[in-house]
Amino acid sequence: MITHIVLFKLKSPDPETLAKTRDVLLGMKGRIPQLRHLEVGVDVLRSERSYDIGLYTKFDSLEDLQAYQVHPVHQEVIQYMASVRESSVAVDYES
Repeated sequence: MITHIVLFKLKSPDPETLAKTRDVLLGMKGRIPQLRHLEVGVDVLRSERSYDIGLYTKFDSLEDLQAYQVHPVHQEVIQYMASVRESSVAVDYES
């Protein structure tokens, strides 16, 4: 299994933008065959070091992760995220 985690800091982390962004990310569920597991969480601590939203996904293989990266549904999400995110960090590992 490959675990793919992305943390996003939004330009404007107001409640409406947070909710819409969460919904956009969750909208990938069931629409990308290689995506085996999807969780999206909004930060509750809001500390200085916090990111606003976390994306947690799982794939059967590195090849499936790579297929997800170029899938049209994911590409639409990338475009939306580019418009609302200030920054992001990611980690991908075998589990």
